[in-house]
Amino acid sequence: MHNNSIVLGSTGLIGKYLLTYLSVKDISVIAITRRPINDIPKNISPMIIDFGKFLDQGHLPDCEHIYICLGTTIKKAGSEESFKKVDLDYCLGFAKKARESGATKISLVTSVGANADSKNFYLKTKGQLENEIKAMGFDSVNIFQPGLLLGNRDEIRPLEFLGQYVSFFLKMFLFGSLKKYRSIEASKVANAMANSPNNNGVNYFSYEDFI
Repeated sequence: MHNNSIVLGSTGLIGKYLLTYLSVKDISVIAITRRPINDIPKNISPMIIDFGKFLDQGHLPDCEHIYICLGTTIKKAGSEESFKKVDLDYCLGFAKKARESGATKISLVTSVGANADSKNFYLKTKGQLENEIKAMGFDSVNIFQPGLLLGNRDEIRPLEFLGQYVSFFLKMFLFGSLKKYRSIEASKVANAMANSPNNNGVNYFSYEDFI
């Protein structure tokens, strides 16, 4: 049994908090990143790589659990094709590398409404990612489906910034089955990931599980 945990997307909104929460646990944590991480928590070892080259010929260290928090936006990526490369191809590529290195558990951030049959390209891509991850043979698959994430990003996303204010007012109308669409602090999602139960099979987590 390997004690290593690997975090992909460690400089993102959820990933930064996740590193902090995992750093206090008695495990070895490796942060996959394309650039140096400022103020990296104790007990976290950065692994700085070129994603494309690594997926062609690299190998991950022996590991038990991989956390995938990697994601971008179509606007930032520049096109749907480039978005899919990050949010689907890279995520699947690293999940496969982790399986090859012994990982039996995976924790994955997608989105509320993720559905491979969706007409929305973003939600369709997230749904495709979920389906392919579930077919990889991990003993435990934890899928986290947050709504709009609240928190301070390194980069500015104007529409998301506006959405955070709008979501504050929408919260009062989102009850019952609609509650899962509420916005949520990224720190709470990361905390749920770091402390999720070690249940086998496929486990879904949404708004009620984060608060």
